[in-house]
Amino acid sequence: MHPSEWLPFLVEIADRADAIALRFFRAPRLRVETKPDASPVTEADRAIEEAARALCAARRPALAVAGEEFGIAPEDGGPRLIIDPIDGTRNFVRGVPVFGTLLAIEEEGEIVAGLVSAPALASRWSAARGSGAFAGARRIQVSAVRKLEDAFVLHSSVGGRSETAPPPAGFAELVRRVDRTRGFGDFYQHLLVAEGAAEIAIDPSVRLWDVAALMVIVEEAGGRATTLAGDRRASGGSFVTSNGVLHDAALGILSGTRPRLILPDQRT
Repeated sequence: MHPSEWLPFLVEIADRADAIALRFFRAPRLRVETKPDASPVTEADRAIEEAARALCAARRPALAVAGEEFGIAPEDGGPRLIIDPIDGTRNFVRGVPVFGTLLAIEEEGEIVAGLVSAPALASRWSAARGSGAFAGARRIQVSAVRKLEDAFVLHSSVGGRSETAPPPAGFAELVRRVDRTRGFGDFYQHLLVAEGAAEIAIDPSVRLWDVAALMVIVEEAGGRATTLAGDRRASGGSFVTSNGVLHDAALGILSGTRPRLILPDQRT
């Protein structure tokens, strides 16, 4: 089965997810609970994952499911759906329209197809191995920026009681070196890298379902997606995407081990 053959099924799940998400988004009495890890979960998160699991059982009974809300199917070499029903739940709860459903298909340990749907932004992104990456029907690719000094860097939250990991050791140094930064966070920052609107996006604390779909989309757009340690793993606990050209330089600075560059006007 070619990876692209999974995309129509992911579209079908996304259509159902969008309808559920928009029904609950900015609802006056949205039920929100706090999970053991202190992250929020809403009735929309659970309803979307339940709908996805029901569709898998009806249409693809051999497809295992690894989801944020109802458990992870073990890796056994067979295909599995990896789903984050609402990435950006805090945004969703606060009425911020930057949230989305993240869907990916994994086969034999490799993410082969992915789709992200952001219904409040009326936007979707998708990719399948060997078939390129798309924003809607438009093919996308990463930027050709080659110098850190010209780079646009995106990042998740850099502080707050709810954050599970601080910024990387060299984050401040990277920020000082590049042209500009923005804190878009969550899935959206990595898709902006895939579209060529930014060069680097940094997420120091993630789970498998946060990044599986994003990895294939960024890579099919010509970029790189790794952990902060440089490992190409969706389950590595951190996530950095880039246009590829600047990836190693960014990781070197973020590690905090690269000697600090002293610019001529800073010498005493």
